[in-house]
Parts: sequence; structure tokens; C-alpha cells
Amino acid sequence: MSDAERVYQVLASIPAGRLCSYGEVARLAGLPGRARWIGRVLGQLPKDSTLPWYRVINNQGKISFPEGSAAYRRQLQHLIDEGSASPQGKIDWRQCRWP
Repeated sequence: MSDAERVYQVLASIPAGRLCSYGEVARLAGLPGRARWIGRVLGQLPKDSTLPWYRVINNQGKISFPEGSAAYRRQLQHLIDEGSASPQGKIDWRQCRWP
């Protein structure tokens, strides 16, 4: 199994309404210390991917895209829909952190 496939498995296992950091995804995939690489892998997913890439945020509990950008708004909307963020953009990192 490739490194990317291991990342996809971790992504698929993040429950709805829960959040994981890039570093934690790397650790769970057996790739500790490769958080930035995880970001690149997620950035290469096709737009129509069914993997929940939007459940991955940075270790500070924030969306990594520039605030107000189309990508930021898209991720925030997914998180709002799942109940892990408010419409004002507040992410409930402590309550929703997984695992």
C-alpha cells in the first residue's frame, strides 16, 4: 500500500462531525512528521472526491486556507453542515478533535 493510500484510509475513518490535524493524520498513517506532505496530498484530491478532506485542519484548530478564499469558504461550509463549526467561522476544536 502506498503512503497516499494510507492517508486516504485515515481520512475515510474520520467520523462526521469530528476533526483531525494534519500532523495527526500523518501519525495515524504511519508517517510521523509529514504534516505538510499530508496537506499536499489533500490538495491533489480531485474536486469530486468523496473523501472528507475538509475534516482536516491545522493543529491550532483553524482552517489552513486564507480566510475568505473560495477554498476556505468551501471547507467552512462542510464543517458547518456537520456541526463542527458555527456560521461565524468558530471551529469547536476541543469538542470535535479526533481521535
